[in-house]
Amino acid sequence: MSETISVVERPERDEAQPRLRTRFTEALGIEHPVVQGGMMWVGRAELAAAVSEAGGLGIITALTQPTPADLVKEIERARTMTDKPIGVNLTILPSISPPPYDEYRRAIVDAGVTIVETAGSSPEPHMEMFRDAGVRVIHKCTSVRHALKAQSVGVTAVSIDGFECAGHPGEDDVPGLVLIPAAADALEIPFIASGGFADGRGLAAALALGADGVNMGSRFMCTVESPIAQSVKERIVAASELDTNLIFRSLRNTARVAKNSVSDEVVQILAAGGRFPDVQPLVAGARGRKVFEDGDVEAGIWTVGQVQGIIRDIPTAGEVVRRTVAQAHDVLTRRLAQFA
Repeated sequence: MSETISVVERPERDEAQPRLRTRFTEALGIEHPVVQGGMMWVGRAELAAAVSEAGGLGIITALTQPTPADLVKEIERARTMTDKPIGVNLTILPSISPPPYDEYRRAIVDAGVTIVETAGSSPEPHMEMFRDAGVRVIHKCTSVRHALKAQSVGVTAVSIDGFECAGHPGEDDVPGLVLIPAAADALEIPFIASGGFADGRGLAAALALGADGVNMGSRFMCTVESPIAQSVKERIVAASELDTNLIFRSLRNTARVAKNSVSDEVVQILAAGGRFPDVQPLVAGARGRKVFEDGDVEAGIWTVGQVQGIIRDIPTAGEVVRRTVAQAHDVLTRRLAQFA
């Protein structure tokens, strides 16, 4: 179970920005327990570097880059913007024509990256190379049993995704309020909470439930440095927590996406007994990419979490990190202190 966090006041030269030191920050060598999760088409150098420069952990998404060589160039670009640690996400999924995962893995190691976020399938086949290269692995999980498996194969930390999250929440439908303390009771390694986090209240709550930090995706999508179209960011700000759809439920491959005409149609087709080939043209990844690049929020399906209901502005990524930590510090040291 997680150890008690320590609240540290920063030196005056750093404008007394508070710091929350946890097992996760110590294990990863970062300043704040705030991670920008790897997101397809979103995790690029500008965003990752801005998060890391502010003291969090920014993550570049490997498969957003068309080739391993392009990934190396993207990592190098990020390093021109910050000298702080940056991670790389490698999502491993079954596919008829899978990407060259081994080549991407080699590119990550050869580029000198020391933090990797894995997701999808088990990271076990990749652990030997990463371990030999001194790479610390954070594996994304949607259940305690998967987190325990990841712990057993030697990852440094896990990220626990509650049912509120964007993308694939798994098939157990367990929200963070239950999943986070369940993970805290079971795990020995540090873990961060994901799904439903956008500010310092969420960070303080995650820490209180036993997590060692938070992973925020939708919140960082909606920042100045995020590479998605401005109209998509504005749609997130305008949306409520009710404006998502769960698709692929009947296919046992549930995904949480933005509610729009396309995802509504996918839900209707599958609810009427349709199968994947019936919706495949609607859910094509190229259409989702078009949403982010062109700004037409009805062009395809795109992922966002229920947390969009409490995202109300488009600040810089650095401001998100700083105010999240400051607000969590205030909750932990002032608001909750009245009950001590």
